[in-house]
Amino acid sequence: MPILATKLFIPPPPARVVIRPRLLERLNECLTRKLTLISAPAGFGKTTLVSAWCAAHGKDAAQKAQIVWLSLDEADSDLTRWLIYVIGALQTIAPETGQGVLDALQSLQPPPIESILTALLNDLTALPDDCILILDDYHALDSKSVDDALAFLIEHLPPQMQLVITTREDPQLPLPRLRARGQLNELRAADLRFTPSEAAEFLNAAMGLDLSAKEITALENRTEGWVAGLQLAALSMRGTDDIPGFIRAFAGDHQYIVDYLVAEVLQQQPQPIRSFLLETSILDRLSGSLCDAVTGQKEGDKKLQALEKGNLFVVPLDDKRHWYRYHHLFAQVLYAHLKAEQPNQIPILHRRASEWHEHQGLADMAIRHALAAGDFERAADLIERAVPEMRRTRQEPALLGWFKALPDEAFHNRPVLCVHYAGTLMQNGQFEGVESRLRDAERWLDMPADTRERPIIVDAEDFERLSGSVAMYHAGIALAKNDAANTIKYARQVLELAREDDSFLRGAASGLLGLAFWTGGDLETAYRLFADGMSWLHKSGFISDVIGGSVVLSDLRVAQGRLREAMSIYERGLELATQEGPPALRGAADMHVGLSELYRERNELDLAAQHLLKSKELGELNGMPKNPYRRRVVMARIKETLGDTEGALVLLDQAERLYVGDFAPDVRPVSALRARVWVAAKRLDQALTWARERGLSVDDELGYLREFEHITLARILLSLYQNAGPEKSLRDAIGLMERLAKAAKEGGRMGSLIEILALQALARQMQNDIPAALASLERALTLAGPEGYVRMFLDEGPPMARLLGEIAARGVLPEYTARLLSEFQGTQPTRAGESPLVTTHATQPLPEPLSERELQILRLFKTDLSGPEIAEQLVIALSTVRSHTKNIYSKLSVNNRRAAVQRAVELGLI
Repeated sequence: MPILATKLFIPPPPARVVIRPRLLERLNECLTRKLTLISAPAGFGKTTLVSAWCAAHGKDAAQKAQIVWLSLDEADSDLTRWLIYVIGALQTIAPETGQGVLDALQSLQPPPIESILTALLNDLTALPDDCILILDDYHALDSKSVDDALAFLIEHLPPQMQLVITTREDPQLPLPRLRARGQLNELRAADLRFTPSEAAEFLNAAMGLDLSAKEITALENRTEGWVAGLQLAALSMRGTDDIPGFIRAFAGDHQYIVDYLVAEVLQQQPQPIRSFLLETSILDRLSGSLCDAVTGQKEGDKKLQALEKGNLFVVPLDDKRHWYRYHHLFAQVLYAHLKAEQPNQIPILHRRASEWHEHQGLADMAIRHALAAGDFERAADLIERAVPEMRRTRQEPALLGWFKALPDEAFHNRPVLCVHYAGTLMQNGQFEGVESRLRDAERWLDMPADTRERPIIVDAEDFERLSGSVAMYHAGIALAKNDAANTIKYARQVLELAREDDSFLRGAASGLLGLAFWTGGDLETAYRLFADGMSWLHKSGFISDVIGGSVVLSDLRVAQGRLREAMSIYERGLELATQEGPPALRGAADMHVGLSELYRERNELDLAAQHLLKSKELGELNGMPKNPYRRRVVMARIKETLGDTEGALVLLDQAERLYVGDFAPDVRPVSALRARVWVAAKRLDQALTWARERGLSVDDELGYLREFEHITLARILLSLYQNAGPEKSLRDAIGLMERLAKAAKEGGRMGSLIEILALQALARQMQNDIPAALASLERALTLAGPEGYVRMFLDEGPPMARLLGEIAARGVLPEYTARLLSEFQGTQPTRAGESPLVTTHATQPLPEPLSERELQILRLFKTDLSGPEIAEQLVIALSTVRSHTKNIYSKLSVNNRRAAVQRAVELGLI
């Protein structure tokens, strides 16, 4: 999105500004407060005051804080646009600040807003000097999402960053909390009113009048120090002989005064200037060229400069005097007069402004003026052309606003626009109205050739692919409804309709087909089709989508029990992300999270931790939307592996809040993962409550989408039996697992089957049917061994170790079972209430054995994690890590981490 540079310029103060030391001193307090709020009605000189303070600040050699400025308008209510402009302002002093955020905002799948803001805050933390961000005219915004984002930023601002806001009304921010903490600096209307001495300086020195002290006092009393009122009065008095009479007649509320005085000011202007003022009042920002185009006159530059010199409420927006704006109050009243006097001229003026902005390549302003003109045909043309760029830069909310501003008639003969509207609704998570827009487009597909109606075609290529685009969105709608049959039907239509070289439509259709078959549990077909889709998208240059698709492909292979292929997919995705660089690099964080999960299954916890650390270093903005959720799930599983149940539950709660749904099925819901942690911790009441709330029963009709939940139910029933529950719970679990095993085997879901067989072995062991237990376990090991599964068995604790010992004694899969048993030797119990197979303390060749927590920290010494990062990983205080580290060094007779790791390896502790 092109940035209008004038919004970032600090407006210079008027040449004859009144210096107000008392207020400048108050503004200096912004250097010690998070937020300075300047809140007062229109016309109180808020912007003038802050611009004068900026000028004074820049001349003070003792001040090192850098100032950035952003003038806001109503279009900035769109959160993406607002963030782009905030970052644009910050980049005027630190060009690299927020660049990753910009890349993320303009990607096809931007991450959650909290991740975006966190990344921006991290960049702000790296600023070498103090920085003051000024948001001028914040009242122009009407957006809860912007308010919430700003509140988050204020709450977490680094100490070198301060914020100044000017506004006509208090923003929806946590002002009471900031006030109570002493973090808020406030200037209100009472502070901004001119004192008698300031009024005297303004009227006589700045405005060139010669009023007596008595006249100044009377006028100051009548205006109550209102700056705009004094300025308007001064302009009117320039042509008045009877000054005392004017002051006596000067009365009424502010709005009345404005209406009256502006009328007086306008009457004093020559007709050409008066027309110029009225006709240009439709513009938010003024330049000579733009004004010439709108008014049809010439020498707009000179007119603007003359207006500024005459103090006629014109504010320069840059040092070169190329861009200006009218004082907001002045502009409002000018527009009211234009509307009253020349209502028929307003659409013409807006249309001229739209044409000028279009020629300058400013599509958003061209569209806004076309809409204001009521020229919906022109607006529709402009919107249709703007769609690709708006989508590329992730501005779907603004795009949706434009679509909704068009009347229904504007879509009547525009099938491509209808399809774009449908797609924009879906991309904004709004499905209501999508199908009706698609029907509007579809009627042109069946239109007889001899019909008198003709569609309006802006882009011939888009019209040619209309039928394929319509089918693609129908497939997306069906998938969102979990209607696999219709997803497949429409996606196949896309493949039949799309040109051979239309890699985007073909890639999207193949991807949707793959997701549909995944939802149905046919994993091999799903993998083949989705891989085909990614190949097509790669050809069309959608690299970020290809890297993101690696997660889907890996998940499919994991579900099939093919961990080695899943590992290779993640490694290739990481290589591609690294080669491509931003914005494709965003997917690198997801690749590291996926690799971490696979290394955790191999019980290579040091490598798992390293990949999680690398993902964190890249930042959540270098991940797809689900990255914050996926990373916390893997961290939770590692914490559970290390015996930190509470830490795992905290992370799962965070993951659930961060979950971002998409078209991929949620086959391993966080709630089921949490229930498994409860089972491991013997918190069966909570686990049973979850099962009831989810409506799970052993008599359910089985399906792939709930397979993970049903396996979790089997775990709950087995644990219930182990803890003095009824024998029926064991029988129910065995019956459920037999059905689950059959379904998983038929669907080629070996990942599920391995887990089910392992649980069946434990269930038969509980029945003392050891031959049946060993038979199930042998089948599980046969499937799991070639893929390197370890935690699948270790997490089941001592009962599994005993069965493995029996398997090893029979000489079955000797290398694999020997490895698993050796892993058990160094593993702490993961089931609450159970003792380890071989106690850790008993096998430590040390005078004073290491505690469980010390062993956890010692294992993390093998990674690149720092002390604070180890504390974060284990959810303990840094001081606790330091205390345990000191104990480790003492017990191992070493004095650094490397020596501790070496000594621990020699002793077989890690």
